[in-house]
Amino acid sequence: MQTKVIERGVLNLALQKVQDYKMLVKFRLTMTVVFSSVMAFLIALSGPVNWLAIFILAAGGFLVTGAANALNQVLEKDFDKLMKRTADRPLAAGRMSISEAVMAAGFMSLFGITLLALFNPWAAFFGTLALVTYAFLYTPMKRLSPSAVAVGAVPGALPTLIGCVAAQGELTFLGLSLFALQFLWQFPHFWSIGWLGFEDYANAGYKLMPTNQKGERDSRIGLQAFLYALFLVPVSIIPYMLGVSGWVSAVVVVILSLGYAYFGWSFYRVGSRKSALQLMFFSFAYIPVSLVALFADKF
Repeated sequence: MQTKVIERGVLNLALQKVQDYKMLVKFRLTMTVVFSSVMAFLIALSGPVNWLAIFILAAGGFLVTGAANALNQVLEKDFDKLMKRTADRPLAAGRMSISEAVMAAGFMSLFGITLLALFNPWAAFFGTLALVTYAFLYTPMKRLSPSAVAVGAVPGALPTLIGCVAAQGELTFLGLSLFALQFLWQFPHFWSIGWLGFEDYANAGYKLMPTNQKGERDSRIGLQAFLYALFLVPVSIIPYMLGVSGWVSAVVVVILSLGYAYFGWSFYRVGSRKSALQLMFFSFAYIPVSLVALFADKF
């Protein structure tokens, strides 16, 4: 009986450790990053699909993103304790030491960038750039100014560029257009999330959201969300103009962009929790549907 209790305790500890590492690397978020990079690789690929290359790209992207997220939590450990949605993270809750998290981030960054370097120097460079800007530029800026959102949008959009340079071996207009697509998409996406979590961010001392003189949410963020979504319309047709995909995907992505702009405008005009939620949920669908449409239309 005592042996079974010990075994059960060890199993529970192991399961908790796995769960903690999933939280440390922000597993679901990291998987969406990997998806963007792999889809961009497939869109840019001109020859037959190499599944080993896809695995290496996915593994490298996962490790680099996981390292960036781990370093982010190391730097924000004390602030994560102050927010409901982050208080249970392993570092904030005290279940993991800073040294363990830093060591994990070090190994992940080393192996992740090495895997990306197997493609070409461009992939390794942009992987390193994403890691450094996210962890050491965007993370501290979050407590200083709303301009941190624009800074954070750069590493947030680099996965598509990494996927393209991994497939093409050079910096191309296609890679830059997919980077622009994901870069612009992030502003309405974040403004909706920031609006919904405004009090939580404010309690932790983050200055991500523009505020008015009263310290309340600035209603102009809705207008910004609308404009950034509208900017996506011309970007949407660049892959078609480059001859990478067909007119069907161009129409699909333009319609998605106009829908995104509509929800951004509604968010600006109404400024309610419901309108913010509608914009946020639409943003979740925008990138995967757009990238899948661009890939499918190649055939």
